Amino acid sequence: MSKIVKSIVITGNGTNCEVEMAHACRLAGADVVDIVHISELLAGEKRLDDYDFLNLPGGFLDGDDLGAAKAGANRIRHAAVAGTEEKLYDQMTRFIRDGKLILGVCNGFQLLVKLGLLPGCDGDYQTQTATLTYNDSGRFEDRWVHLAVNPSSPCPCIFTRGLTHLYLPVRHGEGKFIPRDEDIRARLHREGHVVLQYGTPPGETANSVFAGEAYISDAAAGRIRGTSDIAVGASNAGLAKAGTASNNFAPGAPGASSPTMSYPDNPNGSVDAIAGICNATGRIFGLMPHPEAFLHRVNHPRWTREDLPDDGQGLALFQNAVAFLRDN
Repeated sequence: MSKIVKSIVITGNGTNCEVEMAHACRLAGADVVDIVHISELLAGEKRLDDYDFLNLPGGFLDGDDLGAAKAGANRIRHAAVAGTEEKLYDQMTRFIRDGKLILGVCNGFQLLVKLGLLPGCDGDYQTQTATLTYNDSGRFEDRWVHLAVNPSSPCPCIFTRGLTHLYLPVRHGEGKFIPRDEDIRARLHREGHVVLQYGTPPGETANSVFAGEAYISDAAAGRIRGTSDIAVGASNAGLAKAGTASNNFAPGAPGASSPTMSYPDNPNGSVDAIAGICNATGRIFGLMPHPEAFLHRVNHPRWTREDLPDDGQGLALFQNAVAFLRDN
């Protein structure tokens, strides 16, 4: 008998994409979808233990004070649930140990990274090993981007199974992904944590070649800003070494996107064009683009000009998650 799938979407303190994310879970077939304010969790009125699929939506969590989602990460790590000494972070790590699924989008991705839940190398969910900081453009980026999906990850991401390309919108001012040092950067590629990279329109060739030899923008080599929440700046010299992180991506399927560092295809200058990563099990996934913003053909900027299927590409991520939970 198939399992009942219960999804929770956390909101509050500046989050503003919770309704769309909950709608995505419902369209994907989740049996229970609850939008829960974080204050309800801290009051003990709701518990993560009662759900299977944790969704952390985008927004401007705490006004992005201390760097995007850093204040929210501190709250989850240190604030106790009323009447107990348990932290929300304890519930999250138990959620992970139980093999459940977590999806963080935009601000939610920043939250997972700054909590240390992503990339979670060696199962270490305590240590922050990457950050997301200001876009190279120095401005808020609101545009649609092409995404190359890693087809050969050794730890296949549950959410992107069967996908080779995505076209989704980004809406962020701090979306530039930077690993802590060269060792973390190399491990992200070698161990299959990199799930999505910003890419060219399908069929076009990127200016920067990623296969076999790593590409690092001059921004990553020396124009880093806003990384005070993690010791990244001192290690940028190591990140600038070419050729030290091979296997950045096997060639994609014909017509798929090619990873690129070129603006605006890469809207923020992320190291190695990284747009989304997962943990070693593929059950925790975070990405800067918004899949919940493309659930139907009318969400597409060219829906009146192209013959598109009714389902938007973003819905597939939620469908994969629900299908996995129902069968496991």
